[in-house]
Amino acid sequence: MRIVIVDDDPLVRMGLKAIVGSEPGWEVVAEAGDGSQALAVVAEHRPDIVLMDVRMPHLDGLAATREITAGDSGAKVLVLTTFEVDEYVFEAMRAGAAGFVLKRVPPAELIEAVRIVAAGESLLFPASTRAVIERFAGPANDVALPDLTEREEDVLRLLATGLSNGEIAAKLFVSVETVKSHVASILMKLGVRDRTQAVIAAYESGFVAPGGSD
Repeated sequence: MRIVIVDDDPLVRMGLKAIVGSEPGWEVVAEAGDGSQALAVVAEHRPDIVLMDVRMPHLDGLAATREITAGDSGAKVLVLTTFEVDEYVFEAMRAGAAGFVLKRVPPAELIEAVRIVAAGESLLFPASTRAVIERFAGPANDVALPDLTEREEDVLRLLATGLSNGEIAAKLFVSVETVKSHVASILMKLGVRDRTQAVIAAYESGFVAPGGSD
């Protein structure tokens, strides 16, 4: 796994590199101190994962995330933040970030977060992640989501609780491959890039109510 670390604090970058670079098969291929540098190193090195700070000079993490996820590098962005409930973090997820982790999490949790995102789950869902989406998602429009089948609706509701493909498969008594197929269909029908944006759309449409997805 090829990783780029983006943070304006050299000490933070050093610490992150020590953690993720120690994993077998993982390589930190580049570092960047701001969003502009991040775009350059992502274009050059085409990493699998970008660990992205949000508050940086010159070009912030939100703008950099939007450009990276809109491009063709295929890199997944995992946002690093100091604050659990932060509108800036929500906007980064809306821009295409796969999820976020707090900078103060233990190393094992950061490593697990990278593994989950790299596996394509694309939505880290500790309680703090749901809190961000519930707090900052726009008001419910009570507009039906387009053309979802009953089973796709079931899958989307479970996505909104933060379950992985395997956990959803167990809940619905279907295979993981079937769940992946449903998720792909949901993303296509909603016109969104990933699971995070699908969940945001579910909240903003009123399909999932804040506090009601457990």
